[in-house]
Amino acid sequence: MYVKMKFGILILLILISFFINILGLMHLVPIYITSPILFLSLLLFIHSLGNRNRFKGFKSMK
Repeated sequence: MYVKMKFGILILLILISFFINILGLMHLVPIYITSPILFLSLLLFIHSLGNRNRFKGFKSMK
């Protein structure tokens, strides 16, 4: 359930930042503020997709 909620929040963050970026393209908000926000939200989403099923090694039985 935690993974689904995390992806839902990230997709919502992408949609909000995309809308704010559209406002920046209409010169209502400075574009140099909105573009990094969209980039960082996309970077977080792609990083979380690639980091899900990583092998963390065998646990030693000490």
